[in-house]
Amino acid sequence: MSIASIALPRILRIGGGASKQLPEVLASLGLSRPLIVTDAWLVSSGRVAELVDGLTAAGIASRVFADTVPDPTVASVDAGVACLREGDHDCVVGFGGGSPLDSAKAIALLGLHGGAMADYKAPHVQDAPGLPVIAIPTTAGTGSEATRFTIITDETTDEKMLCPGLAYLPVAALVDYELTFTKPVRLTADTGIDSLTHAIEAYVSKRANPFSDGMALLAMRAIAPNLRRVCRDPMDAAAREAMMLGATQAGIAFSNSSVALVHGMSRPIGAHFHVPHGLSNAMLLPAVTAWSAPAALHRYAECARAMGVADEAEGDQSAVARLLDELAALNRELEVPGPAAWGIDAARWDALVPTMCAQAAASGSPANNPRVPDAEEMATLYAQVWAGQPG
Repeated sequence: MSIASIALPRILRIGGGASKQLPEVLASLGLSRPLIVTDAWLVSSGRVAELVDGLTAAGIASRVFADTVPDPTVASVDAGVACLREGDHDCVVGFGGGSPLDSAKAIALLGLHGGAMADYKAPHVQDAPGLPVIAIPTTAGTGSEATRFTIITDETTDEKMLCPGLAYLPVAALVDYELTFTKPVRLTADTGIDSLTHAIEAYVSKRANPFSDGMALLAMRAIAPNLRRVCRDPMDAAAREAMMLGATQAGIAFSNSSVALVHGMSRPIGAHFHVPHGLSNAMLLPAVTAWSAPAALHRYAECARAMGVADEAEGDQSAVARLLDELAALNRELEVPGPAAWGIDAARWDALVPTMCAQAAASGSPANNPRVPDAEEMATLYAQVWAGQPG
């Protein structure tokens, strides 16, 4: 019998208003000198001030680093490490979407252990902890609040470095769906498809296990019926709550299983063309799922059933056909652009395909896919995605 290695945040607070419990959670962990890692938009919106005021009222002094960037880079992380070292901080609070959370994890690690981020990329696994990280997500997407990974872009090579290990698992996550009400529809759609991709890939991964399976199925049941709802009505509280819970469950699922080919191929698109991560996943999901499904028909059929697009009594082949139809329909209805429509130059895309295939393979994620592509097969998939073919 194989033994699944399961790791979770020590503290999970989930529900409307959970972010307001930050002072209490810090006190319970014996922490009192946080650096808040966030972005400029959350500062300008007043959200960071609310967080700081809550800490101040509890007698906790904090400092703010708000210079994170989308798809955090080595340079932006190094700036955060310099800020951390200017103060006497005993922990890092990540506040924002995936980029601030991933930045917080990297800053907490390098602030204690030093070195360069490239020293920690896969296949290296960093389990020895950095400073404690408390994660407060403001989007229902990445699941980074519950994962043992961070992704940092090396801007000198345009490589999105996957950095795995227990060092990146937050000690606490405050999952507050009320923080997502103000998110624009494009961000809501892209992050929602991102979390759906996490759940599907965790379930079909070669590293799936009974624990991750349970979380992945729960996530799909939460996300699938609510993704369109929340895009139609951003103030639908029940849909927002379901999407936030599903995103965290999906993060737990893939952190304790793995992601697979979609994510492996997605990271280079993000690194070279600066496509937001959830959007590059959405571009790839229908074609990669169609190509992979024959190798794990029952697993993909179970995804269709959990998502409510196939009946329990329906055969696997028919259920998978419905899954592929649903993924294509989601992209169509949520107006997910293809690479060309997003503005990527065709010649540059074609020129970079060999590099993207090599970087995808090097990340290790494609090896977890039910069907593992060689470089030629991956290049064909990139071509299908460019052409807008579902697979």
